[in-house]
Amino acid sequence: MSRRVVRQSKFRHVFGQAAKADQAYEDIRVSKVTWDSAFCAVNPKFLAIIVEAGGGGAFIVLPLAKTGRVDKNYPLVTGHTGPVLDIDWCPHNDNVIASASDDTTVMVWQIPDYTPVRNITEPVITLEGHSKRVGILSWHPTARNVLLSAGGDNVIIIWNVGTGEVLLSLDDIHPDVIHSVCWNSNGSLLATTCKDKTLRIIDPRKSQVVAERFAAHEGMRPMRAVFTRLGHIFTTGFTRMSQRELGLWDPNNFEEPVALQEMDTSNGVLLPFYDPDSSIVYLCGKGDSSIRYFEITDEPPFVHYLNTFSSKEPQRGMGFMPKRGLDVSKCEIARFYKLHERKCEPIVMTVPRKSDLFQDDLYPDTPGPEPALEADEWLSGQDAEPVLISLKEGYVPPKHRELRVTKRNILDVRPPASPRRSQSASEAPLSQQHTLETLLEEMKALRERVQAQEERITALENMLCELVDGTD
Repeated sequence: MSRRVVRQSKFRHVFGQAAKADQAYEDIRVSKVTWDSAFCAVNPKFLAIIVEAGGGGAFIVLPLAKTGRVDKNYPLVTGHTGPVLDIDWCPHNDNVIASASDDTTVMVWQIPDYTPVRNITEPVITLEGHSKRVGILSWHPTARNVLLSAGGDNVIIIWNVGTGEVLLSLDDIHPDVIHSVCWNSNGSLLATTCKDKTLRIIDPRKSQVVAERFAAHEGMRPMRAVFTRLGHIFTTGFTRMSQRELGLWDPNNFEEPVALQEMDTSNGVLLPFYDPDSSIVYLCGKGDSSIRYFEITDEPPFVHYLNTFSSKEPQRGMGFMPKRGLDVSKCEIARFYKLHERKCEPIVMTVPRKSDLFQDDLYPDTPGPEPALEADEWLSGQDAEPVLISLKEGYVPPKHRELRVTKRNILDVRPPASPRRSQSASEAPLSQQHTLETLLEEMKALRERVQAQEERITALENMLCELVDGTD
């Protein structure tokens, strides 16, 4: 007789809790654009939300600590001429965020640690290469400055943000609109889903489809796919009868699913957020008022239902905090930022433990902010796993690091120097580098001066207001 009734798992009692009212971010006009992205991106420093804005697209960036009511004049990040459809923080620099828009461009922004006085309107770089709207962004997990974008032109472009160049363009793989793109843990492969109902595993550097599965989910509604820690693919989609379902697939054998489960009849697209450290996947449907979570293991039935966090109001979007942004002293294993119509509400997932000590089993070493490769190393064929850090002492985000873009000037490409002039030719780049460094230093000093003047002007304006109020 079998004595084992309940599967043993330390995550069986994970429970979710919405933050108190004073920990929410109020009075934010969340975008009403009908697009199936998360509309929210978060890292250990900042919360970014796509918002309604006249005359183009915009998003707001708030320091995590700035909870409560947001001033209606709080500066926005504006620069796109069409609605912003997706935003994604750089995993290797907490001050850099990319935005994709209906205006066919991708922009990369440097967010200062101080609160800007006015709207941020100048991106560090604008990436132009798509012919239709750009709706998907994803930074490379281990290579510095490598950003992927996917557009309504059915093209995936991989950029080197540090130079503004296109590294790779995958333009003949998808015959229809791309619904989702996900890197594997070392960034050597992509999993994509498409309106043609095909799930593809792509080697981007070879522009080659390694494996594919038609109708992983038979319904016509959009499908999503993410890589798991063991190299399987977790998918969400719809049955032919429009029921939502989830699947787990082995890319080495796409014939039969490892697991396939029907869920419910709701019509909101399920956004999967996967945590490789715990191998838990959280499913947040747009328009749902719940977050369901499952543990993925290598024992049947492979996808184990854990629990559901339910609330009264439906979600417009959802942000998912990277592991290094969590509070390890409270056994927090996930934190979501749920978008309502006019506010953003943190939801904390914890594993109840009596001990106050650091829980090694809940917090294995996790990807830190240092890249493992440079962009050209990755392009040349090198792969590297993420550089891991320990969370034992907690994580403190590094100070503001500037993203420097060095665009290559085609006019600078000179014919090779003759042997007689080889010495001066080798000295030239050094002098150019010295000039560039001097210019950068001068620009930095000028920026600091402008910032100081802005702060002085603000202080004077405040004094003037007080004087005017006093004379009244």
